Amino acid sequence: MKINGISRVGGTNPYQRNQETRTGEARAKERQKDEVRISTEAQELLESQSGTGAVSHRERLQQLKQQVSTGTYTVEAGRLADKLWPFLK
Repeated sequence: MKINGISRVGGTNPYQRNQETRTGEARAKERQKDEVRISTEAQELLESQSGTGAVSHRERLQQLKQQVSTGTYTVEAGRLADKLWPFLK
């Protein structure tokens, strides 16, 4: 009767099998890349919104910065209270 060594039980090299799975995982990771595509309709919508809303937003921001820096900005207590009230209930 012939007895094989312990390393021959599986008939495969576990190190080699481990390396094969690692290279397979690396290949899968190389193939998986995130990609974002914006449709032409969405691009047109973005351009139309940025043309009007962003400019007025920038202008308003500049006005507020100027008012704060010159000290002419006033806080409307009523509006502030209306915004805070839901959080204080």
